[in-house]
Amino acid sequence: MRTVVAVIVSSLLALGVLTGVGVTVAYRHWNGNLDVEDVDAQLGPDRPENAVKGQVNILVLGDDTRQGKRNKVDTASGGGSDTTILIHLSADRTFAYGISIPRDVIVDRPACTKKDGTVVPAQPDALWNAAYTAGGQACTIKQFEKLTGVRADKYVVVKFSGFKDMVDALGGVEVCIPERIVDPETKITLDAGTRRIEGDEALAYVRVRKGVTGGDGSDPQRIKRQQAFMASMINGAFRADMLARPDKLLSLVNATTRSLTTNFENVAQMADLAGSLRSIGLDNISFVTTPWEPWPQDPGNRIQWTSSVAKLWSLVRRDQPLTREFEDEAINAATNPDGTASTSTSPSASGSASGSASGSPGQDASSEAPTERPRSAGLC
Repeated sequence: MRTVVAVIVSSLLALGVLTGVGVTVAYRHWNGNLDVEDVDAQLGPDRPENAVKGQVNILVLGDDTRQGKRNKVDTASGGGSDTTILIHLSADRTFAYGISIPRDVIVDRPACTKKDGTVVPAQPDALWNAAYTAGGQACTIKQFEKLTGVRADKYVVVKFSGFKDMVDALGGVEVCIPERIVDPETKITLDAGTRRIEGDEALAYVRVRKGVTGGDGSDPQRIKRQQAFMASMINGAFRADMLARPDKLLSLVNATTRSLTTNFENVAQMADLAGSLRSIGLDNISFVTTPWEPWPQDPGNRIQWTSSVAKLWSLVRRDQPLTREFEDEAINAATNPDGTASTSTSPSASGSASGSASGSPGQDASSEAPTERPRSAGLC
């Protein structure tokens, strides 16, 4: 479900378009859809500050609850979060990137506070996604900020049913499937090749781990597939036929707002952000995974960050583009499902990075110069 970030970006773009056509009644409806939760009191005053004013960091979480008829996607119990993605928007809005954090990363979880004021004690060697189970979004945000030194300005939580609605509002998403997928748990069979998928099939595709021919069943492998899905979703949202259809845009935003828990105060606040987001071209939006290696205590099932992750978080804090070290492994939103470059890329400024402040103590910044963003970095 790491693909929720793609539909969030797509919906923000839609909001930016709709702002200019006066949808006051729809705005009231969408505001009523949103589940707004301010978690600042749970996070306390001791939070990191980013070096460059104007950058925006949104932490996106996927809630895999099976409660409710439309969330019964398989036989698992759920109730946790398979998804953590930081989406970073540069202060000058010339680039953006999403950073996926695998759920199986082992970290030292800090103490955090639940909604009812109960303190969840710190835990060494904890699974990354256990923070959400222990204390909800506030505990995940606390963990993220403590371990990265990056401030999460906003957060968004999306449920299964909302994800499916958003994909369907886009008319499905075209994907390239490199290997045949047979997953008895979710009851899907997908042959290799390029095709359009939606609904339960799309959800099963982005979540499957053990049914991929030739795959190892790992979460990082699933992330790579999901990042290609994200790129295809954003690519589709930029299509001329999508932007020219107010009914499709309205359906997309309605589906999105109906499924969100967030600290965005209202839809207008999201639309304001979208207005600036629209200036970023597809080839200036990338998706990358935090660098990792097997965890020595359980190398077959758990992983840990490598030392180079400090460089990645330093780039975020200083509002710098991805350097070649990370961009070479990234998937670009301008890439079509078949691996070719998109022809629907919107204009974008090409200015340099906006920040020059140094990183936080103990975390060295990368001195490597930004590289030109690739036009093609998909799976196929």
